[in-house]
Amino acid sequence: MTAAATASAPALLLRPWRPADAADLVGLYRDEAMRRWVSAAVHDRASAARWIEDQQRGRDAGHRFAFAISEARADAAEGELVGHAVLKNVTPGASCAEVGYWTAAHARGRGVAPRALEALTAWAFTAFADHGLTRLELLHQVDNTASCRVARKCGYELSSLVAAAPPAFPQEAHLHARIRNL
Repeated sequence: MTAAATASAPALLLRPWRPADAADLVGLYRDEAMRRWVSAAVHDRASAARWIEDQQRGRDAGHRFAFAISEARADAAEGELVGHAVLKNVTPGASCAEVGYWTAAHARGRGVAPRALEALTAWAFTAFADHGLTRLELLHQVDNTASCRVARKCGYELSSLVAAAPPAFPQEAHLHARIRNL
């Protein structure tokens, strides 16, 4: 899956995570800001490999579709990793699933998250339309203002305030939702 280039940023490639991504994933998780917002514990190559295996198991089971995000290069080669996007809690016959994302420190401010979220949203509503998917939800801690801006920019309206649920959500959270255009 791809997200179009902008005047100031290259196109994005969203593809399944691969075992070869483990070393790069460890480097991305060294970012203190990212560790604050995500619940996964990736601190070395072994934990990164386990996380990637978990993503593959979710894809194989059909309930979690995680994508590594990289920037496309002019020579058609794949560039460095710049983020992650995920469709999760997919249940056959259910009308609702959840989306999530994060952006690597070196790629923030370049429109990676909104472009990836738009691509993921379009893909999810198309791929799971026959399964009854009509609503996508996005959850983030209330103090994650950048994530709130991305959600609103992509048409995910603030739906409710959710009570803290430690350890995954140690603070209250915003629940945003987007409904599929029928």
